[in-house]
Amino acid sequence: ISTGDRISRAIVYLFALIYLFIGVAIISDRFMAAIEVITSQKREIRKKNPDGSFSVTTVSIWNETVSNLTLMALGSSAPEILLSIIEVVGKNFESGDLGPGTIVGSAAFNLFVIIAICILSIPRGEVRRIRHLRVFFVTTAWSIFAYIWLWAIVAKISPGLIDIVEGTLTFLFFPLTVLSAYIVDTKVGNYLRVRITSQRKIKLDEDGKIISEHDEKVDGDVLRDNLGSTTNNYRQNDTDSLAYDKKSSIAISKSLSGALLNQIGESTSDTPLYEQVEQQRRQEFIDIWRDLRKLHPDYDVKVLNEMAAVEMMNRVPKSRAYYRIQATKRLGGGGNVKRKLLEKLNEPDRIELDKTQAKDATSSANITKIHFEPSHYTVLENAGYVTLNVIREGGNMRNSIYVDFSTEDGTATQGQDYEATEGTLIFYPTENRKQIQVKIIDDEIFEEDEHFAVKLSNIRVKDSQGQLTPGAYDKTVLLLEPTSAIVMIIDDDHSGMFVFETDEKTIIESDGVVVIKVLRTSGARGRVRIPYSTEDETAKSGKDYQATNGDIIFENNENEKTIEVPIIDLDQYERNETFLVHLGEPVLVEEEERITPLTEEEKRIAELGRPKLGDKNLLRVRIRESKEFKNAVDKALYRANTAILVGTSTWIEQFKQAFCVKEDDDDDADDDDGKEPATCKDYMLHFISFFWKFLFAFVPPTSLAGGWACFFVSIIIIGVLTAFIGDLATQFGCTVGLTDTMTAIAFVALGTSLPDTFASKVAAEHDKYADSSIGNVNGSNAVNVFLGIGLPWAMSAWYHYFKNTKFVVEKGSLSFSVTLYCSFAAVAVVLLMLRRLKCFGGGELGGPFKYRVISSLLFLLLWIFYLIFSGLENYCHINL
Repeated sequence: ISTGDRISRAIVYLFALIYLFIGVAIISDRFMAAIEVITSQKREIRKKNPDGSFSVTTVSIWNETVSNLTLMALGSSAPEILLSIIEVVGKNFESGDLGPGTIVGSAAFNLFVIIAICILSIPRGEVRRIRHLRVFFVTTAWSIFAYIWLWAIVAKISPGLIDIVEGTLTFLFFPLTVLSAYIVDTKVGNYLRVRITSQRKIKLDEDGKIISEHDEKVDGDVLRDNLGSTTNNYRQNDTDSLAYDKKSSIAISKSLSGALLNQIGESTSDTPLYEQVEQQRRQEFIDIWRDLRKLHPDYDVKVLNEMAAVEMMNRVPKSRAYYRIQATKRLGGGGNVKRKLLEKLNEPDRIELDKTQAKDATSSANITKIHFEPSHYTVLENAGYVTLNVIREGGNMRNSIYVDFSTEDGTATQGQDYEATEGTLIFYPTENRKQIQVKIIDDEIFEEDEHFAVKLSNIRVKDSQGQLTPGAYDKTVLLLEPTSAIVMIIDDDHSGMFVFETDEKTIIESDGVVVIKVLRTSGARGRVRIPYSTEDETAKSGKDYQATNGDIIFENNENEKTIEVPIIDLDQYERNETFLVHLGEPVLVEEEERITPLTEEEKRIAELGRPKLGDKNLLRVRIRESKEFKNAVDKALYRANTAILVGTSTWIEQFKQAFCVKEDDDDDADDDDGKEPATCKDYMLHFISFFWKFLFAFVPPTSLAGGWACFFVSIIIIGVLTAFIGDLATQFGCTVGLTDTMTAIAFVALGTSLPDTFASKVAAEHDKYADSSIGNVNGSNAVNVFLGIGLPWAMSAWYHYFKNTKFVVEKGSLSFSVTLYCSFAAVAVVLLMLRRLKCFGGGELGGPFKYRVISSLLFLLLWIFYLIFSGLENYCHINL
């Protein structure tokens, strides 16, 4: 083959590889979206409260560490793992160089290049630290052990051969890695947090929050330093977010996104850990909501809820899947994150829809309804008459409606307290209101308050033809509740007895004021003054309500007054506090103003008519949380998760995204008004990737089968594309004169790792911690070995075992590459730990400019030296 032919073929193979890498990146994003939906699934835990009621807490099914080391690592490393498996199967279960070389080369690229880029990506003056340091150490140890083990079985234990024990053990180390990380993250971590918490002294501030009197080191961090750095990082990272005072900053640091729960050890409480986490998430949302309301007092509740949900979504820790999809969104058509979140928040609940539909069904405009309005009447004994209103609503107003009415005794007796009345009301065409009058009998005898009822019955319809039809046979008319009205007769021969309407009244904190009714019963004569006052119980005046005291004046024949007590709205998720309202002894104003003394007879008569307190002279006011606010918090926390942002609900949505050139994202613009038109670069990337976007729009959306349908279809497509990549990479290496090992290390590893590179860069820029950007790199590297090499080697070893042959793996370049990687990896880990020292910046990422540049150059040099030494050994310039 001529040189020109060779060059042209190499160019074709290279561009074909690049195009396949783009396709793998896009379908991998679909795969990661499915994984995000699967791992974000939640379940409800019902707990019985001491008062007999039940509380429901929503918790995640998947542990964060387990999901990161299993499905998340599989999603980010699927091409490398599948390439290794496909290569072994394609070679009739014989070893190859492309798969293992890609895995080792990808590990080197991830550890050296990705960390170098992340160190430089942090804005100047900011620092990112690894939050779960124990988990990082465990995964780092397993990652280095994975490659040491790989070197041992290839070069030392049984040189050149892999038996079933070695192959099977290599694969079984994968679940052991997950189990050990899970134990450290939960069991050991909780034990350490309990020990640390039990040893430190605490004090409470004015709000009842815990303040440590002595700094305690947790995961190598000083608590006070952690609080300061977390708050400062937040303020510097999110320039568009809210301004907080000191108390708000501490609340944020103790929130879920601050992850202080994992560091100051509040697990000594009797409350289960998942409830503590849920409470912290709620409190963080409420703090955001309060601050937004202070900044925007004119905004309505719905707008504030939406703004708080978006702000909460910006703060919560994002998974690696979220950042990877964000990194390649323009190729994969990720959609507008903020708009998708608001659409979910504004979706009406199913129960609310059902109630609305049921209400609409009962309020048909074709039915005429007859009822009392209102249904309760109060009348003084000396009033003479009481007038009751009957209303006609809806239906055919051209018909005449007949309805009978009659009085019925209660405690009041006809002939003694009122005159019995009965008759028929006739609603003529277009008439919608009628009245019933009942005569009240007055006497001079002191009596208790009494009542009687007036009832409607026997509705009939008279149409335009003059035909009268009973309501039982005509469904166009209906007697609607209330069909009876209660009339209360108040005796006016006594000054009265004064009571509250009820013993206890519940008020929603958002109402702002509680209105308490004071009733005058068993009399209404004279002008009476009644003192009242409030008293603290669990609710404290000045904090939960405004203390109120004074007098209310009942004028002659007046039987109802109200007391208003202002309630302080604290915007609490759960609130149950009480205070008391007392009524004092009532006094006739005439007696206070009287100058001349009374005779004995006058005193006796005055004593009989003196106003008195009834039994209900003490009222307990219970302050409860706003149901609307509580539902808004629950709805926002349940729906503001990354699964909503990265997932898709329908095929139509996926095809719309495929045809879309560019969609704004709230990471890129401050608001919708800042929308920028698509650039030439956007159109170019869209046309290049359109074939893949359109093809992968046929993949089932993540809403089907809980994301599993998308998961399995995506992994099959990745496998097919990876098979083509393997063949093309071999042809490309052959054309340009590269061995399979160097092709894998230099080109295939680079192509499969680029999406992770962009994902880590996005995570480093937007997350407050380094876990998502570099913390998961080691876990991914360990998974690559144990799954990507362990699984195909275990399959091959068992295959050859049953065929009585040996599975041969030449140690060659693989042994050297693994040894070189382990040596450089140890140097990289030491560099990262040194960067945690304050003199070098105090964190793995960011810090002073000169130190971050030096660190990045050192990591890049490690990768360059790794490529140079691997190439020299592969072409026999180095012999070890």
